[in-house]
Amino acid sequence: MTIKALIAARAGSVRVKNKNIRPFAGSTLLEEKIKQMLRIPELDGVVVNSNSDEMLEMAARLGAETVKRDDYFASSEISVNEFYRNIAENFNADTVLLTYCTSPLIQDATYQKAISVYNNLSPEYDSLLSVSPLKEFLWIDGKPANYDIHHKPRSQDLPDNYVILNSAIHILPRDMMIQRKDCAGENPYLFPIAPGEDADVDNEIDFDFAEFMYRRLHHVD
Repeated sequence: MTIKALIAARAGSVRVKNKNIRPFAGSTLLEEKIKQMLRIPELDGVVVNSNSDEMLEMAARLGAETVKRDDYFASSEISVNEFYRNIAENFNADTVLLTYCTSPLIQDATYQKAISVYNNLSPEYDSLLSVSPLKEFLWIDGKPANYDIHHKPRSQDLPDNYVILNSAIHILPRDMMIQRKDCAGENPYLFPIAPGEDADVDNEIDFDFAEFMYRRLHHVD
């Protein structure tokens, strides 16, 4: 079984212009993610899928495989499901570890642990998704959803069964990704990652926070 990282990075981001290749802590989000995935010894390769020639040239220069995506599959005209199927169809390994350069704070050890957990999953699970534990007071339809309002607990004592699916790590068979047009199987294993590591760059504030924390974690001036 071969497993490769798949980094999907399109040109034309809206909320944070050119976020994948704009200056970030003396580098770029894309460059740092490629370098990180190339460091993971459990991977058989790193594939960058993009509609941007500039991004693909950067990826090739760093030693990653490249796949040129048709602009249609990088546009808002297609559904997320069609996007998943397209990038999986243009991928050349048995197993996909889908990740994004917009998750710059994940540690190498977290990727390694996720791969180890996936390789040792019990038969009831068919894929792995990273999640963020949610310890918040949730309401739905005007009522508390995860606690008794008459016996309000401390936030740390809220139930553990509420999580947020994040876009940090997805591991699944390539054929399953094509068939389901999704980054998860029928019964995924939910893999929690530490607070902070799950940071996702989705707007300008996210970008500034991620850059500040990245500089601090990696001692970048």
